[in-house]
Amino acid sequence: MTGLSSRDSELLCATLQDAVVKCSERCLYQSAKWAAELLTSLSSTTDLTPTSDTEDDSQMSDAVDIPRFSPSGSIPVIVTSNINPREAALEAREASRYLLAKSYFDCREYDRCAAVFIPENPATKVQSLPNQKGKSKASTPGSAYNPAASNPLFPQLSQKSLFLALYAKYMAGEKRRDEESEMILGPADGGSTTNAQLGPITKGLEGWFAELNREDGKVGESQGWLEYLYGVVLCKAKNEEEAKKWLVRSVNLYPYNWGAWQELGLMLETVEDLNTIIHLLPRNIMTLMFQLYTSQELYQSTYAVHNQLTELEGVFPKSQWLKTQRALLYYHSRDFDEAESIFSALMQKDPYRTDALDHYSNILYVMANRPKLAFLAQLATASDKFRPETCCVVGNYYSLKSDHEKAVMYFRRALTLDRGFLTAWTLMGHEYVEMKNTHAAIEAYRRAVDINRKDYRAWYGLGQTYEVLEMHYYALFYYQRAASLKPFDSKMWQAVGACLDKMNRPREAIKAHKRALIAGYDRNRSGSFGGADAREDGQGASDPETLYQIALMYEKLGEYAEAAAYMSMTLACEEGPDDDADGRSPNHGVGVTATTSRARMWLARWEFSRENLGRAMELATELCQDGVEVEEAKALVRDLRSRMEGERSQDG
Repeated sequence: MTGLSSRDSELLCATLQDAVVKCSERCLYQSAKWAAELLTSLSSTTDLTPTSDTEDDSQMSDAVDIPRFSPSGSIPVIVTSNINPREAALEAREASRYLLAKSYFDCREYDRCAAVFIPENPATKVQSLPNQKGKSKASTPGSAYNPAASNPLFPQLSQKSLFLALYAKYMAGEKRRDEESEMILGPADGGSTTNAQLGPITKGLEGWFAELNREDGKVGESQGWLEYLYGVVLCKAKNEEEAKKWLVRSVNLYPYNWGAWQELGLMLETVEDLNTIIHLLPRNIMTLMFQLYTSQELYQSTYAVHNQLTELEGVFPKSQWLKTQRALLYYHSRDFDEAESIFSALMQKDPYRTDALDHYSNILYVMANRPKLAFLAQLATASDKFRPETCCVVGNYYSLKSDHEKAVMYFRRALTLDRGFLTAWTLMGHEYVEMKNTHAAIEAYRRAVDINRKDYRAWYGLGQTYEVLEMHYYALFYYQRAASLKPFDSKMWQAVGACLDKMNRPREAIKAHKRALIAGYDRNRSGSFGGADAREDGQGASDPETLYQIALMYEKLGEYAEAAAYMSMTLACEEGPDDDADGRSPNHGVGVTATTSRARMWLARWEFSRENLGRAMELATELCQDGVEVEEAKALVRDLRSRMEGERSQDG
């Protein structure tokens, strides 16, 4: 995919224009923003005219799927047209009420917006208010729809107006749930506080879809937007299998609603899940974007993914979203310099952009680049002080200064603005670990994995916290979850091995540490977390330490020959691999460290026990020169000299 023909570019431009307006009409502003930014990043957006020459044959004809209703060469100005005569007539009849409802939604008066099209009985509204304990009596989402127990579905509404009304109800329920939850990590902030509108919306949509499937139904052809809303509601109700089906149906009916793709990607936990669902998706450019996005979310920083990203950049060369995906891929593969360089260029091009600034601040934190992190915090605060991303940037800055209380304050502020902001929950858990507040740390990490089960940092943080509490069975479970998400991260397997060792399971611990060696071998810098706060340190896996731990476990098993072999490998890490033809070594080794000195002491004693006194004396003498384990080395030298002198006197 090196580029598009002029015809495909013109059609894609018109389709994205149509998508921006359609998403804006339904108040899906994040999806509209995504489509608009993609539209302006097309390689030849400004060159497209309705009368431009087009090519009949195109290699991209399958990759760009243009809906039949897209007005090629025309730009929708106020509202989009509808090719369904029934829907078009309903939309024309509701035009004034629709504009009123949308204005209410834009002012965040969600209940008033919904009431424009679906009026409620005031008595029913009062009954649905929270009881004395602050909990609302919500219907169970996903329960069976009873046609006899309700009026004939909804009033005769167009699908656009019905979506806006039900989406407003959903947003009203989310707003009311946040209000009832009160303070972050407070007594009411948990699973007991739910969106009371999920049940009514679910029942209403079940009835609407039942009418749609009737042969004599009066609903007509679906457009994909109500399927998207139904999938979101089912996902909130933890009915993920059904949610996937409806979201797949939604993206097939209307592929250019990016929010539907994001919701679908959130429920895919493994690469196998992605490969299973990919053949059910439409064959167009949005599926390629989704595949790239989901691969990045699954930490698949492979050559294939980078090549796919390069091909998409050929179509959208100015896309900041694609550049951000590239930076995140480098971030996941621990290439912090490249990731920081891309984010820095994005900030220079658009200093008011706050998307993914939380990831950029994480990179600067890992690199310990305090001046640049301080500048980023000032820039973000000046641009938009009350954005979750801004609060996370400032929180990371205070964390780097070791002001953990103030960092927690800013992470809490981020969650007050958006309780579903994943980064803030994870980073707040790290800060609570630093503050030795294990209970709060566990709760913060649990909230993070509830939002996104693919966040390996939160799983690893839970493992560390339970390990501090000496609850090793729990810690092992969470470490294994983190390792399954990041199988090529040596630090994950080192944690699994250390936990198994503490549980007196040395044979399994050896396997885990060997897996860590394999994971660290193919990367110049591996490892994801450093210190007690479980943050990425980027210093690479400690191969000598891993080798030394394997040796100690073989010693526990009584396999001293294997232990000696791994102790020798630990010692070899001081100098690194052999020099190349130019006399330079690609890895100069770690030098003398406490770990290699302990390995040298172990080997000296091992040789002593085997009566190999010459080799033992050589190792002990090296220890005396290293300045590590000096006293023990001197004692061993004295013992060796005494033994050697005794043997000489016997020989004499």
